[in-house]
Amino acid sequence: MQYRNFTLDKFQEDAIASIDKNHSVIVSAPTGSGKTLIADYIINRDIAERKKVIYTAPIKALSNQKYKEFIHQYGLEQIGILTGDVSINPTAPVIVMTTEIYRNMIMVNDPLVQEVSYIIFDEIHYISDIERGHIWEESIIFSPEHIRFLCLSATIPNAEQFAEWISTVKKHPVDVVRHNVRPVPLTHLFFDLDTGIAPIEELRNFNIPEERPRRGKNRRFEDRKQGPTHLDLIRELSGLGDLPCLYFVFSRAATQIKAEQLAKAKNFLSPSEQRVVIEHVREHLDRSDPQIKAFKTTKILREALSKGVGFHHGGLLPQLKEIVEHLFGEGLIKVLYTTETFAVGINMPAKAVCFDSLEKYDGISFRHLQSKEYFQLAGRAGRRGIDKTGKAISLVNVQRADPNKILNIIKAESEPLVSQFRLGYNTVLNLIYGYSERQIDTVLASNFGLFQRYGKAVFTGEKHLPMKAVFAKKKKMLAKMGYIDNEGGLTEKGQFARSVFRDELLVTELFYDGIGRETSEFKTLLAVAAVCYEPRRADEFLKGRSGDAFDLIHQLKKHEYLGKHMKMNYIILLAPFLQKWYEGCSFLELMKCTNLAEGDVIKFFRQMIDLMSQVKHASHDDQLRDKMDKISDRLNRELVEVVFE
Repeated sequence: MQYRNFTLDKFQEDAIASIDKNHSVIVSAPTGSGKTLIADYIINRDIAERKKVIYTAPIKALSNQKYKEFIHQYGLEQIGILTGDVSINPTAPVIVMTTEIYRNMIMVNDPLVQEVSYIIFDEIHYISDIERGHIWEESIIFSPEHIRFLCLSATIPNAEQFAEWISTVKKHPVDVVRHNVRPVPLTHLFFDLDTGIAPIEELRNFNIPEERPRRGKNRRFEDRKQGPTHLDLIRELSGLGDLPCLYFVFSRAATQIKAEQLAKAKNFLSPSEQRVVIEHVREHLDRSDPQIKAFKTTKILREALSKGVGFHHGGLLPQLKEIVEHLFGEGLIKVLYTTETFAVGINMPAKAVCFDSLEKYDGISFRHLQSKEYFQLAGRAGRRGIDKTGKAISLVNVQRADPNKILNIIKAESEPLVSQFRLGYNTVLNLIYGYSERQIDTVLASNFGLFQRYGKAVFTGEKHLPMKAVFAKKKKMLAKMGYIDNEGGLTEKGQFARSVFRDELLVTELFYDGIGRETSEFKTLLAVAAVCYEPRRADEFLKGRSGDAFDLIHQLKKHEYLGKHMKMNYIILLAPFLQKWYEGCSFLELMKCTNLAEGDVIKFFRQMIDLMSQVKHASHDDQLRDKMDKISDRLNRELVEVVFE
């Protein structure tokens, strides 16, 4: 079968045949094998038939990228995007959005959802994500019966079980299409100072010595003990002609540091290539806010790019990401240091993929990568039609490594999809609002976790009673707090909370009848910021004392719920920083008041705008709505000046 000048593989033909039967489809195939062509078929077909399609992505960066790709393919008028803080052409036939936005739309019965034929879940394996997986599960459970799903992922060992669950819950056929052949075979290697680049299986030949020689015996031993560095590995790759490479580092700061180090050590570009890079960067930045040129990150990046070295992470401004992605796509970046977000959907393979470590900090502790995480990144190795094989090379210090743990990572992707379903207060409120008791029982029995334990038998007997007990406990608490009336329906306060999709009780207690009407704009901003702030261990902000912060804390401590649950230390931490912005300093000056990356400050502002938008739509208080508008407008003006996406 031919489609868009491609001869389709059998798995693509099978998926399209299922779609034409109006079935849902789960496609399990390696990275780079052409899964997105199946999504493209749905979009192309349904645009012609005047139907709506929703494309969801797990991260906003992928949403933005897909939006740009689809505009290029289908035209500006056919594509819209919704990501909380960004809303462009929301009535378009094809709408790109984060999965959270889709979930929120179906929970409040947005009329747009009734017009949708298919929803495409890219990277459906995120359903196993501990923090966010429940969003994907609820998106499936609460979707209207007429909607069909296209679920795309790399290898899913239990795809048939997942399909059976969807089919049972949504009462329509769900087909599984598998493809196990990578378009470019993947070779797993490791690098150590003594071995050089070697097959990773050879790690079996190394054992962790029970006793190591003491420090200082000789320089060579000290080098081995410290382990190889990225410079050692890149030097070897360059000598073998195995560039360009993606070099994955699980630290934003480290991507920049390593790029600086390599750019100082080596220039990978010819004089003519350097001129092309310098001119492209100059032209792109000339179209952006002049402040961007003065950022430290920009200066580091410009210098590195002129040597054929780049870095890419979530804290970069969109303009800088765009420059990096363009130059990498043109082959003018030979070594790109990047965090794992670059591997989620961004289709930019390289000859080799390197791992600075096979361990990462997950917010709680350091742990080895899971197989699925490893293959998600390693799958970027090997350019279709260019390379005979892709190389995935891990930096390993054999003096310290545990061979068994490392070899276990590179086994075939074996982690099945697992349920992360949990009943949030927003879900409980929306169930009470829109469902009968019998329907609520059915929903409580419909989660993937119960299906994994009991199969279809979960809908008979009392298998869902533990979930029902959780529901009853949360309902009792909500009634005590005034969200549910004596008849079991939602109060006005409950209606407010069901339209808030993060920290719903905290936000409702703050703004339904709390500080929203009583405080100044700046104190309101501080409260919103304290809810949205997501701390990292090394974060630093301008220090100082703020009378507004202490006044706000004093006010909050009088409130029974807010006094216990509000992060007062965040208010103190953020107040001097936000005061500087509130008084009108430039974005460049603001960046001198924190060590956050520019993109992280932009993200923080956007999260505040998104939350204030939720409060505005939840509230009937004109004074509060007006205040949210004024603060959001000020934040938005800052974003428009600095960022244009």
